[in-house]
Amino acid sequence: MDDEAERRGSGRRTPGAGPEGGEAGEKKSRRKPDDPAAQARDVVYRLLASRARSRLELRQALLRKDIDEDVADGVLQKFVDAGLVDDAAFAEEWVNQRQRSQGLGRKALGFELRRKGIEEHLVESALSNVDSDAEAERARELVQRKLRSMGSVEHTAKVRRLVGMLARKGYSEGLAYRIVKEEIENAGDSADGLDFF
Repeated sequence: MDDEAERRGSGRRTPGAGPEGGEAGEKKSRRKPDDPAAQARDVVYRLLASRARSRLELRQALLRKDIDEDVADGVLQKFVDAGLVDDAAFAEEWVNQRQRSQGLGRKALGFELRRKGIEEHLVESALSNVDSDAEAERARELVQRKLRSMGSVEHTAKVRRLVGMLARKGYSEGLAYRIVKEEIENAGDSADGLDFF
């Protein structure tokens, strides 16, 4: 075999060489496979690679992986100190993204944030950035889209379905009824029965 072929290798793999062996294998063996802090860091990095997450979401994931609570809390605190886990920033981004993509109202957004373990003052801060006009406009878009597909549905059923849709998406009752009434009138239907709202 000449020198160049020797440098490139013979093309055959020898046991212990390649992804499982050689340098990569040595790096793996340097870290103790039983190191719970390293395992916790790996889990957190992997979860954060797909999307931002709240501290509680990450903690629950670590506990599901049988990481000790003290280890999980210590690792998460390091991520918080480094600015990689930030519940305030997470809440702001969550509200913006969910309002834009799902058309959710304040109630639903607040519920989701609380379920993700966001502290109440951070929830209120994130929800305070929701523009009332933008929220009403998003509700209007949802009603308009739904109205187009309702065809000859009976009037009271139409109202009930539209208001129910907005309620499930977290819009206040008053806003839901106001938008539904306006959009039914704009569509040329009678808004009878909605005058008392």
